[in-house]
Amino acid sequence: MPASIHPSAIVEKGAELGNDVAVGAFAYLGARVRIGDGCRVGHHATVEGNTTMGRDCEVSPYAAIGGRTQDLKYEGGDPGLEIGDRNTFREFVTVHTATREGSFTRIGSDNNLLAYVHVAHECTLGNHIIISNNGTLGGHVALADHVTIGGLTAVHQFCRIGRYAMLGGCAKVVQDIPPYMIGDGHPARVRAVNKIGLSRHGFSQEEIGLAMQAFRILYREGHNRGQAIEAMRSHEYGASKIWRTLIDFFESSERGVA
Repeated sequence: MPASIHPSAIVEKGAELGNDVAVGAFAYLGARVRIGDGCRVGHHATVEGNTTMGRDCEVSPYAAIGGRTQDLKYEGGDPGLEIGDRNTFREFVTVHTATREGSFTRIGSDNNLLAYVHVAHECTLGNHIIISNNGTLGGHVALADHVTIGGLTAVHQFCRIGRYAMLGGCAKVVQDIPPYMIGDGHPARVRAVNKIGLSRHGFSQEEIGLAMQAFRILYREGHNRGQAIEAMRSHEYGASKIWRTLIDFFESSERGVA
């Protein structure tokens, strides 16, 4: 089924639209945009730049996808934005392309970005992520799969948020947040294990128990970072998937872990 384009929409020559794409009134699609089958671009929405979007994505009214980076290091060229399938960008969401030629901002699949969310240059988002209203990601932020971010939360440049982690509303995140944990506060600190989130995603009680035991070693027994990691590595559960994921995350951190 061919694309359905409202007569008032502007689709620049060179834009590539898949089957069954719908483009609403006064929307704008730039010349280098490639949009997959079944996508919906709402009225007054913009998709521009060197942007590739997968299947069945929704771009709500007034969202701006693929705009030029705000990074002052930008010196021209054609950096890009790659978006997977079944993503939702609600009203006034902004997602920017990367800064340097050959670099990309990357968003996976099945993500839900609520109104006024901002995703800056060179961010990397996994799959099944929810970012609530006004969430802001600085440049080079990395979100793993199944992260949930509360409204009005800001994440500093180069921070990483681990898989199945949750950030409370209005948090100020200046260091990495480990997998399976809840970060909250100003600045954000790790407060607890994301037990409800893990349960909803099918983790067993045994796995949740392992995460809670790791939390106690990392945050409640008075260890410094090196001592806590060594205690976990030498523990009988050190080879379990939950603990191995946490150990790897801590050992690979560059900004430090909250």
